This record gives sequence, C-alpha cells and structure tokens, in this order.
Amino acid sequence: MNQLFDISSDDEDIIDFVEHLERPRKRRRYQERKNHLDYWDDQEFYNRFRFSKPSVRRILEKIEEAIKSPTNWNHALSPIEMLLLTLRYYACGSMLIVVGDFAGVHKSTASKAIFKVTQAIASLRLEYIKFPETQEERNKTQLEFYKIARFPRVLGALDCTHVRIQAPGGENGETFRNRKGFFSFNVQTVSDANLKILDIVARWPGSSHDSTIFNQSRLCGRFENNEMGNGLLMGDGGYPLKSYLITPLANTNTRAENLFNEAQIRTRNPVERSYGVWKRRFPILSSGISLKTEKVQWIIVATAVLHNMACDLKEQDPPSLSPEEERAFNFVNNVPVEPVRRNGNNNHARTNLIMYFENL
Repeated sequence: MNQLFDISSDDEDIIDFVEHLERPRKRRRYQERKNHLDYWDDQEFYNRFRFSKPSVRRILEKIEEAIKSPTNWNHALSPIEMLLLTLRYYACGSMLIVVGDFAGVHKSTASKAIFKVTQAIASLRLEYIKFPETQEERNKTQLEFYKIARFPRVLGALDCTHVRIQAPGGENGETFRNRKGFFSFNVQTVSDANLKILDIVARWPGSSHDSTIFNQSRLCGRFENNEMGNGLLMGDGGYPLKSYLITPLANTNTRAENLFNEAQIRTRNPVERSYGVWKRRFPILSSGISLKTEKVQWIIVATAVLHNMACDLKEQDPPSLSPEEERAFNFVNNVPVEPVRRNGNNNHARTNLIMYFENL
C-alpha cells in the first residue's frame, strides 16, 4: 500500500490535535441573574431568604468587605448575590446544583460562594454569641428568666440538638451515627429567656452523650471555677445534678416539689423553643447537610449567628414547616437521651430551691 496513506496511530493523534486547534472555542455562557431585592415583594422575599430586605442589608454591611471579589473578572458574583445565594441554601437545604440554578451560577461557584459567606458570618460569633459577662448583664438575664415562672438566679437554659449530615465515611464515620440511626452532629447550646443563643458547641459527633459534651465544654469549666457567682443553668434529665446545674425531679410527692418541677420545666423551655425557631428559619439543619464535616461545623455556627441577628432585628417568626419538613424535624430532634447517674453531693442545691417554692 502506498505509504502516503499508511497512517500510524501517532499520526492520527497529531491530526486530531490539529483539528482541535482549528475548531472555534466554545463560548462561555452566563445564566441570567435576577435582582432578588427588586424582583420579589417583601413577603415573597422573606419566604425565600428568611430575612427581610432591610435585615439582609444590615447583614451585608457586616460581611461585605470580607466576601467581595477584588475584580469583576469572569462575571464574578457581587457580595449581595453571594449572601442571598447562601441564605437561600440555608432556607431550602437543597443540593448545590439547585441553589446554583436559582442564582444563575454553576454548582462549583455556588459551593465556593456559600463557604466564603458562611465563614464570614461565623467569624461574627464573638460579637453575637456571648454569655452575660458583667453583673448588669447577668441581672438582666436572671430577671427575664424569673418572669417566666419565678425561678431565681437562672443565667441560661441548656440542651443539645442534632443537626443531620450525610454519612461522613472514614475510620470515625460511625461515631456520627446517633441513637436513632442517622448521622449527625450533637450540638450543645445555652439559650436566654428570649430564645437567643448565648453559647454553642458544634464539634461533637451524634453518638456523644449530652452530659459528656457539657462536662468537656469551656462553659462547664467556668461554672466549676465559680466565675458565674450564684448563677444557675437549667438542664433536663440527661444532665447530672450539680450545684449550678439544676435538673427536674424524677418523681414528685409534695406541692413544693410539683411547683419546683413545673417552674424548672417552664424555665428550661426557651432552649427547646429556640431550636424550633432556629431550624424552621434554616431547614438545612433538619433536612441534612451534604458537605464535609468541617464545612458543616461552619454552617452550624453561621446559622446560630444569623438566628441571634434575627432576634436583635425583630424578624418575624419563620414560616411553618410543610408536613414533610415537620416529620423530618421531629425525627431529627426527638432523639432519646439516656439518663445519667446523679451526684448525691449536689442534692442540697435542688433541695434549697424546692424549699424556696414551698414558701411561694
């Protein structure tokens, strides 16, 4: 055969490469992006982003310098577009490709923008998540709790809640499986009487017991070192009874004990209500976060910061959950708590409080 037509495989690769160079480069297409602030009326905007337009602008003022791109090269997202994209992700808990389409960007761009905004918001935690430090702040907090059920000296209501995540895999993956069988972070918070989060610990896997998380927390150390004076925490039966951590009686026999238990439960109730508001505002915390565990921790803290900002800005209550969301919320949050052994040395603290209710 004529050697002119005897083309080797190497020659074919060269020809394909030359043809590739001659082909016109595919033009990059940019999706149209809505101006959501102008497009939606106030209520529709709130339903989609869980914040009013003025509140979104306030949030933007706090983080704009940290998230803005140095140039508009490659049709970069503006700070307001990045913030709304992130809020939409928190509000619907959808896959990145879905919220990317909503914002008119590729899912990889959406992922980078969400994490950048999440870190910027979470970095505000020392400003927005803080325990009362001065005596004036403590007096105010104790008075607000006292108004609920006349329980004295209370600085916070303590509890844990599960934030659902995808199976993390790896050697320690099974430690994230909780007692209901799904994967989660067990997140400890302390709430004030107005549902604001005063303290948060978001690093423990779902199999961790509530009491273990508290005993290893910095807040426990501060109470153990008597930094909070005569202040008290309210906890449920999953916590050990301590001189500063008051739990309900398992059984009541007298009027004073009944009054004590009723007041203790009502005074502790704000932390449970705070979980309802927090997770209804940001359903991603209940539906499950399909990201690496390190990024999940940032999201938990960021949404806690936003929850407190919503409280400060007097935002309306988040919309009610759909029946499907309600089932998911109940499944995630009603994880049974194993009782812990009581420390008998601290019974006198609770006994003194029962005597206080006997004299009411």
